[in-house]
Amino acid sequence: MKQTVVPAILAASVLLVRDGVAGLEVFMVVRHRKIEFASGATVFPGGRVAASDREVDLRARCNGTDTLDGNSLALRAAALRECFEECGVLLARTPDGAMIDSEALAGLDRYRQALEREKLGLAGLLGEHGLMLACDALAPFGHWITPDFAPKRFDTWFYLAAAPHGQDPRHDGSEAVDSVWISPEQALAEADAGGRSLVLATRANLMRLAESVTAAAALDAAAKRTIVAVQPWIEARPEGKFVCIPAEAGYALNDIPAEVARGGAWPKPG
Repeated sequence: MKQTVVPAILAASVLLVRDGVAGLEVFMVVRHRKIEFASGATVFPGGRVAASDREVDLRARCNGTDTLDGNSLALRAAALRECFEECGVLLARTPDGAMIDSEALAGLDRYRQALEREKLGLAGLLGEHGLMLACDALAPFGHWITPDFAPKRFDTWFYLAAAPHGQDPRHDGSEAVDSVWISPEQALAEADAGGRSLVLATRANLMRLAESVTAAAALDAAAKRTIVAVQPWIEARPEGKFVCIPAEAGYALNDIPAEVARGGAWPKPG
């Protein structure tokens, strides 16, 4: 009997980066353990595309979307909306083109819950305050699709963005119960030591991010990269089962023993 493939839900996530004292850092949140998908995992802020991310009026309130189709615009809107909902950072510009500051952000904080509950859309929020959503501040970083055999599937785009000056991210306390600025190397090391839970896509994108030493270098590399969709598959080999991803996607690991992907000790690339 042929297995029914569950449709993948369109989603987006943001790797918010900055230059810390010791080098490049990324902002990550820890998901609540009662959440169905990736419960307890350390992830980048993100979530599914909502109906409000497709509002006709939204395009007029965005920078850098003239060449984007409907899905591409909705993905960027979802990425920025989720970043605001989950960690209180909003990449949006005032009429003079400046990114909003901490004072303006404080006045918008009360809208986070309404956005999350879909009682308010980005177009309405931006229009009321005369703001433009900074979609041009996002650089495509990766594209991952949950395998066909999974009971719940996502078609997720990962975007890279420089943390705006004067905006201090903080987790929302509901979907995310903790948050941290952390270097990619430290996040990977803590996961290998059992201190953090990372899903495969998060781990792979942290490894990719670790190839850059500064936020500017990471953004420059992302601008030059051709994004290849990654939909992992399982291969049965004489030595066991492996989780595989396409080599042309440019990640450091292309095949991982299944027991490792489920939480075992990870090999070092190179």
